[in-house]
Amino acid sequence: MEHTSRSFEIELRELKEKLLLMGGKIEEIIRDAMNSLTERDSGLAQEVINRDHEINRMELQIDDLCFRILALRQPTASDLRFITVCLKVVTDLERVGDMGVNIAERALELNLEAPLKPYVDLPRMSEGAQRMLKSSLDAFVNEDVELAQEVLNSDDGIDDLNRRIFQELVEFMEKDPTNVRRAILLSFISRYLERIADHATNLAEMVIFMVQGRDVRHSLSKSL
Repeated sequence: MEHTSRSFEIELRELKEKLLLMGGKIEEIIRDAMNSLTERDSGLAQEVINRDHEINRMELQIDDLCFRILALRQPTASDLRFITVCLKVVTDLERVGDMGVNIAERALELNLEAPLKPYVDLPRMSEGAQRMLKSSLDAFVNEDVELAQEVLNSDDGIDDLNRRIFQELVEFMEKDPTNVRRAILLSFISRYLERIADHATNLAEMVIFMVQGRDVRHSLSKSL
């Protein structure tokens, strides 16, 4: 929709572009954090941890732009929904970034010891969570409710993988007490990935609200 104020249109475009840039950097953080684990690359893990300050700075910039638009433009209807959704999206993205940093921190610890087992399910879980995050951002950019719904439908698969990984790690701990520390660290990573998928789900729910004005949070059925 075109706005009567050209400067308002530019501000809304800038807001979307900043969110996309932040989302892209967070996707890189998750990918690199997992690579630092699977490739036992502690240098890469430290690089991921060091990027946290940049993500925090971007969050503050986006918050400031949202509040400035709200104060000066006093948007209504769909524009107001878009800006309020942006405020929620940036919070979820920052938390996803935190999860990536947490994965890198656990990788640093795990890389000091022999691998407990070959990494198979965790990379698969990471790929699924990253797909959900990317799809939710694409849905946001394109106002694509169907794609947002696909993200919501994917969450159960990530939850199932998380439960399977946890059960397998419990069995490792029961067999040999020396496995406990490594198994706990791996269970933390599984939980972080599950939380990333949850945040991607939050983003998808907000896309549906932004486009349709329909709040599907906490509903028994989130299907269209």
